[in-house]
Amino acid sequence: MAELHIIGELQTALDFEEPNLFCRWSIQYGSHWKAVEGHTEGQSCCSTARIEQRSEFGTPIDLHLVTRGLQGWPRLHVEVYAVNALQQYWPVGYGFAFVPVSPGHHRVRIATWKVSSARVADTVREKFHTGGFSLAKSDIAFSGIERYKLLTKTAGTVELELMLIFKNFAEYGVELR
Repeated sequence: MAELHIIGELQTALDFEEPNLFCRWSIQYGSHWKAVEGHTEGQSCCSTARIEQRSEFGTPIDLHLVTRGLQGWPRLHVEVYAVNALQQYWPVGYGFAFVPVSPGHHRVRIATWKVSSARVADTVREKFHTGGFSLAKSDIAFSGIERYKLLTKTAGTVELELMLIFKNFAEYGVELR
């Protein structure tokens, strides 16, 4: 079987309005793929020391996948959460990006969005860091089936640094450059 090694780090969150952030990440893939080693999901620590709307996470990612076909190529899914002084947390950003399709070093930037509201009371509640809106099902963030019904607004960006190692893809008719 063809193998894909994903080794890297969830590095930073940029341009989020909220001060105290943490990030949940997962790698989603199709039915032809299987995780052999490593974790397919994780969570960073809460970053409270922010400089110029930049939160540092430094969370490692290490995953070994095997596949019988290219269908269902892996994608990175991130959810960024804010935490207030009462240890309450709420989502402030959802986003995803496909894992790059070439071996080597990659810097991946994932633009995120958050659920918004047309009601003034909800906007005020969110502005004073007492909560926001969350998705009932997190797969809506990357599936797109029902996402068009949501009222959203742009949030910040999440940066990852990845090293990808491909093995035996040529045996399955995939040419890598």
